[in-house]
Amino acid sequence: MTLGPRVIKTGIAVTLALFICSYFNLQSAVFAGVAAIFTIQPSIYRTWKQVWDQVQTNTLGAIIALLALYFLGNDPIAIGLVMIIVILISLKLKMEETISLTLVTVLAIMSAPGIEENWVFALHRFGIILIGMISALLVNIFIYPPKYKKNYLNKVHNIFQNMALLMRTAISNEMIEKSYQEQMKDLENDILKLEEQYRLFDEEREKMAKINNINLREIVVFKQMLKSLQQGFLVLENIDEFYFQSKPNPDENMLFDHQIEHLVKYHELYLLKYEGKIKTDEPELEEDLVSQSKVFLEKVFDSYNLNHEQKIHLAVIGSSVYKYAFQIERLNRVIEQYLRKTQKDEA
Repeated sequence: MTLGPRVIKTGIAVTLALFICSYFNLQSAVFAGVAAIFTIQPSIYRTWKQVWDQVQTNTLGAIIALLALYFLGNDPIAIGLVMIIVILISLKLKMEETISLTLVTVLAIMSAPGIEENWVFALHRFGIILIGMISALLVNIFIYPPKYKKNYLNKVHNIFQNMALLMRTAISNEMIEKSYQEQMKDLENDILKLEEQYRLFDEEREKMAKINNINLREIVVFKQMLKSLQQGFLVLENIDEFYFQSKPNPDENMLFDHQIEHLVKYHELYLLKYEGKIKTDEPELEEDLVSQSKVFLEKVFDSYNLNHEQKIHLAVIGSSVYKYAFQIERLNRVIEQYLRKTQKDEA
């Protein structure tokens, strides 16, 4: 289990909400803590959006709860009926994520004895929930603000290292099957997490550009990093599903192994180029991977016969390897464009 920033910030937000309630001697502070827990999100924008959506649905829920208190009272049947109504309205407004806290608001307002004669007390509880939401927003902005770029690049590096190990051993079949499958599953999960991180990054750039000065060209680079890793994983999946069923001969093993090793090497070089760890004018970096992969693909096609299913499998894998080369070469192009633009802006 990892003690990440979001876990720490949740604890701090709850503490802050409870402290504010205690400082102003507000009762039922537990509702502020609950609101803080529901409001904390993995990005500043999503926390702000969560607060805004929660304010809307919670205000609506509070109004419904107050009207229900006036007309129906606060017996269990009335509370249950209001809960159903609030859920239906939230779903209609497409605000499913706010349902939980809105129901807490309704329960907080309607559950106190005699509250039907004391609307001020009901509004008091609604205010306590607002304190919890605002506390979560402030904590997410000022304490451990998300470091999107650093986290994303660290994740890309770790995923590539794991993927490179699998790709370099996939054809030779050197790894124990159980270990290989476990690492494939871990790799798939890591790529899914990277996709979510990219969405957070792009969302933050689009929605909060005035606060976070995120370079649009760099976002393009990050997107291509993700695509390259996704295509590399697809190559691994195709090898796992089709390669050994095709019963390849030693020459075919050498052909695929050499090509995959070649592409992995350039994938790593381009990532290092982005990080500024290698010289950008190295002649080796100018190789046309797509053209080279076309030659590889022709060799694969020359070796297969449509009457033999095994050879068709090799063609499927060969095509995915070619697409991997295309994504890597495009990664190189967008990195080159980004670096040239950066150097021009600094000049």
